[in-house]
Amino acid sequence: MRVLRFLLRFLGWLLTPLVAWAASFFGAWLMSMAVAGMRDPNDALVLTLGGGAVAAVSVTFLWMRLLRRSPELQEMLQVTAEGVPMVAVEEEATEESKTVEAGRSESKEGEA
Repeated sequence: MRVLRFLLRFLGWLLTPLVAWAASFFGAWLMSMAVAGMRDPNDALVLTLGGGAVAAVSVTFLWMRLLRRSPELQEMLQVTAEGVPMVAVEEEATEESKTVEAGRSESKEGEA
């Protein structure tokens, strides 16, 4: 059960890049279908790459918007509203608290 939980959390962290990657392929595929009859292959290639890029950026924007507005999705994927894994935030908070505690102990030693 612990391995399954770790695997699901790991896949949740990778979901945003996977969504963008899948959208880029889908956008490129749609654009390649649309430009199939073009005579110049270079123009068709540029349009296909542009379609993939536009789809990836658009879907990533929409995904991040959904992620920011859905606390349930954030909790399920164990990420913050910005898509940062909670483990990274917890580690950063732990490091900050250690720095604050070290500063307090140094100030107490200086007063004594």
